[in-house]
This record gives sequence, structure tokens and C-alpha cells, in this order.
Amino acid sequence: MRRFLFFLFLIFNVVSYGQSQKIKLIEAIKIAQKNSPEYVRAVNTYRSGYWRYRNYQADFLPQLSLAATLPEYSNSITKITNDQGQDIFVNQNQSAIDARLILEQKVPFTGGAFSVNSRIDRVDRFGTQDVTNYSLVPFSINYFQNSLFYNPYKWQRKIEPLRYEESKRNIIEDMEDISLTTCMLYFGLLKAQVTLDIAKKNLSNQDTLLQITEGRFKIGKIAENELLQIELSHLISQNNVTTNTILLKKTSQDLARYLELETESIELEVPEKLEEFVVSLDKALDEAQTNRQSVIAFRRRRLEAEQQLAEVKGTNRLQVNLRANFGLNRRSEEYATLFQNYDQQQNVSLSLGLPIFDWGVTKSRRKMAEADLDLVENDIEQEKEAFEQEIFLHTLNWASQRDFLATSEKAKEIALKRYDITKKRYVLGKITITDLNIAQSEKDKAVVDYLNSLEKFWVDYYTLRKLTLYDFKEDEKITIEDIVFD
Repeated sequence: MRRFLFFLFLIFNVVSYGQSQKIKLIEAIKIAQKNSPEYVRAVNTYRSGYWRYRNYQADFLPQLSLAATLPEYSNSITKITNDQGQDIFVNQNQSAIDARLILEQKVPFTGGAFSVNSRIDRVDRFGTQDVTNYSLVPFSINYFQNSLFYNPYKWQRKIEPLRYEESKRNIIEDMEDISLTTCMLYFGLLKAQVTLDIAKKNLSNQDTLLQITEGRFKIGKIAENELLQIELSHLISQNNVTTNTILLKKTSQDLARYLELETESIELEVPEKLEEFVVSLDKALDEAQTNRQSVIAFRRRRLEAEQQLAEVKGTNRLQVNLRANFGLNRRSEEYATLFQNYDQQQNVSLSLGLPIFDWGVTKSRRKMAEADLDLVENDIEQEKEAFEQEIFLHTLNWASQRDFLATSEKAKEIALKRYDITKKRYVLGKITITDLNIAQSEKDKAVVDYLNSLEKFWVDYYTLRKLTLYDFKEDEKITIEDIVFD
């Protein structure tokens, strides 16, 4: 009964394979770069960077806004200060309405902000005699600057474009990460399919050999020990089929889920070797230093540390705030006379602040900012060296990958041929089951080793693309299609 269920399980898997979807490695990568969860995450990350940059650009354009206070009614006892400077309590019964139109513009060259305002107010006082008052400011020009020695807009104009460039390069690197992940999942399933196929063939061979061995044992040509050994090998082959079937199920689920496929029955093809192309170290380093996101990140991090130091120096000692205003105003109890005989209004204020004795707070803030800048510069230099070393080692490693692959392919061919010869000699009774088992084990190992070498070849290829953001096969920079946001 157990054997019957086992073979029924095998038949079910064979039927499932007949309904499977065939996919090549390049096709799987293209699907992953449109459907995988990592693609969705990469696009959302890029979208965040895109809208941050759009917000930065819009922030330096004129901003027009309207603000209004709808009727605000008050009927209460309120304390006020009269003309003699005395505090008195009065009954306040009134409503107020106001509206303001404001046009603002940041000044990136100075760090200040201009604004043009227009305002109208109406106050209605209720009592024994109702009174209405109007106030109009047709225009008022204002300028404000928080510090004369630190301009935050100048640093924004340096840093924000670098952030956006980082996000554009980062999504390309994310796409190459998707290629790498897909490649590893693809080979994980491919190896599971191949090892299951090997296990099935080995089981079929063991069935034949077991019948031959049982016949020899009955006529006394072999000892019982050899029969027991072949029976043990047969049981091991059955277990291998079961184990690899489960592994196949898991790896197919992993790839199907990553590619968002509707079926888990996937049949893969063994990828062919890439056509030969040369990758020089100088070319790899030049492209990496031109294309990689981390190179832009180095510049951005240094600028951020320099900005922090500039802010501390600009605000840590003498603090200067400038505020200026010029405009016209008019107040009247009649709306018709509100738009004539304007009065001027203007004011300029310059406020100063200078710490005299602060127990070293000013100096310590400056020293901390200087230490942070030195630390960032040191970290960047270390990361640059690691960056260049990674490119150097991977380029050298890539140069030998074809030789490793060719060697493992040759070893596979030899192991397969040796097993066929050993199997025939066993059938003829010229060698023992031990020799056959050794040949089979070496054959299986050689096939898996070849797939491992082929996987490493393709993984190293996509790693090289990610490290340089350059396609050496096509001799062009790696780009992606433009992503349009509404």
C-alpha cells in the first residue's frame, strides 16, 4: 500500500509538470521588474524622492494665499488699557470680519523672504448706537531675514538636487537588486527541478538494478550483503525523490510568489552562457564612480555636515534679525471713503543678540559641528576605499568565472560518461555495487556543481551590473523607463 501511494504521488507530479508554465531567466527578470513586491517598494521610494524634489522647487516659486476670519462675535467683559494708561473693564459687544491676500517669495541669494499683503477689516459694535469701522491696507511690502550670516536656502539649492539624483540612481540599483534576487530564486527552483529529475532517474535505475541483483542472489552469484546494499540504495533513492519533491514545491512557491504568477507549476530552462565580453578594471571603476548612487550620497553627506557647521557658525555668536515693512493704510467709518487719502506705514527693525558669558556653550557647539564634519569626511574616505576595493575584487573574480564554468561543465560530462560505463559493467557483473554507488554519487555531485557554477556565473554578472550600473554586454549605461506620476 505504501509503495502504491508513493508511485501515485509521482504520477501526480508528472501530470502537474505537463501543465506547467515555461519561463526563461531573462523573462523571469522582466516579470519581476514589473510585478515583484520589491518593484512596488522601489517605485514608492522613488515617488517619495520625486515629490520631495517637486516640493523643493515649488517652495522657491511665488506663493499666493488667501486667509479670512468669518464673523467673530463677542459679548463679554474685557480688560483694556485706556488713553491714560489705566486698565479698565468694559462691556464688549461686537463682531469682526477680516480677509488677507498674501503673496510670498523666498529670496535664495540672501536667505530672506519678501511678501506683499493686502488686508481689509470690518468691526461692528453693538449697543445703544451701532457703529461700524473699516480698516484697509491696499498693499504692504515686507521683508524678513532671520540671520545675516547663515543662508539656509543656499544649502537647500546644493543638497536637494543631489537627493533627487540619488533617488533616480537608487531605483536603477533597486531594479538590479530585483534581477539578482530573481536570478537566485530562479536557480533555486532550477536546481530543485534537476535534482528531482536526477532522483527519479536514480530510483528508476535502482528498480532495474534491484531486479537484476535479486536474480543473481537467487542463483547464488552474489552474497546477501550485496543484495542488502542495493536494497538500501533503493530505499535511499525513494527518500531522495520525496525530499526533492517537497523542495521543488517550496522553491516553485517562492518564485511564483515573487513574480506574482497565477500558477506554481513552473518549468525552467537552463540558461545559456553569455557571449564573451571584456571588463577592464579602469572601465568598471570609471562607470561605478559616474553612475552609482553612493557616489552622489558621499557628496550629499559632506554638504549636510558643512551646512550644519555653517549654521552653527552663522547663529552661534552674533545673532541678527532684519524686518522691514512699507505700505499704505486707511481706516474709516464709511466704506465709500475707504479707498482715498491713504496714510503711509513703514517700519524697519534690526535686532541683535550677542552672548557675553555662556560657560562655553557657543564654543562647544562649534567644536561638535567641526568634529561631526571631520567624522563624516573620514567615514566617506573609508567607504570610498571599500567601494573601490569591491569593484576591483569583483572585476577580477568575473574574469575567472568562465574558466570555472567551463571546468565544471567538463567535469559533469566526464562524470555522466563514467557512470554510464560503470552501470553497464555492473550489469555485466564485472564490478561491485560499491563502485556503482560511488560513480552515481560523483555523477550527481558533478551535475549539481555545474548548476552551482552556472548560478554563480549569472549572479556575478548581475552583481557586476549593480556595482557599476553599466551593461558591459551591450556596452551602455543601465537605465529604466521613465516613471510618470500624476
